[in-house]
Amino acid sequence: MRGRGFFIAFEGIDGAGLTTQAILLERYLRERGFNVILTKEPTDGLLGGLIKAALRGEWKTDPATIQLLFAADRSHHVRHHILPALEEGKIVICDRYVLSSLAYGSVDLDYRWLYEINKVFPVPDITIILDLSPQIALSRIARSRFSYELFENSHKLNLVRKNYLKLAGEYGNSVIIDASKSIDDVHSEVVRHVERVIKGS
Repeated sequence: MRGRGFFIAFEGIDGAGLTTQAILLERYLRERGFNVILTKEPTDGLLGGLIKAALRGEWKTDPATIQLLFAADRSHHVRHHILPALEEGKIVICDRYVLSSLAYGSVDLDYRWLYEINKVFPVPDITIILDLSPQIALSRIARSRFSYELFENSHKLNLVRKNYLKLAGEYGNSVIIDASKSIDDVHSEVVRHVERVIKGS
C-alpha cells in the first residue's frame, strides 16, 4: 500500500556518498517548499542498533540472522515512519532500503529467500544507485573512519557492486549515477532524475 507522497531511496556500496547526497537532496527540496522526511536504514531504533553492532563485529551471528533483523527493522520503519509520512503527502528520502538487503545479502545467501522476505515492502518511486569502484570507495572510507564494517573489503564490495548493477534493471524505477564525479556534479544529476519523476507523477 502506498500513500499520496513521494518515496526516494538512495543505494550503493559503502563509500559511494549516499548519506551526503541524501542530505543535499533533502536541503534542495526543502528550499523549494516541499515537506521532506530524511531517514535511513538500519534505523537508530533497537533493532537497527543490533544490526550496526553486528556489522561492527561487536557481537557475532550468521548472515541469515542479520538479514532477518534487517527485515524486522525495515518492517517497523515502513509501518511506523515511511507509510505515515507518505499518507501525509510528504517526500520520504531513505538512505538505504530493500536493494541493500538484496545486493549485500545475496553475497552469502540465496537471492530468492531474500526477495521473499522483502517483497512485502513498498517500492520507491525512484531508487538512485550511486555507482563507484570499490577501490575509490575504500580510499574514501579510510579517510573518514577508524574501522571497517563487515562488507568493507575490495572483494566483497566488487560482488555487491555487480549485484547492484544487475538489480538496477529489475527493481522499480532505478537509475544509476556515476559517484566518482564531484559532489556537486552528482547532486545535479540526482536532482535532474528526481525532478523528472516528480513532475511526471
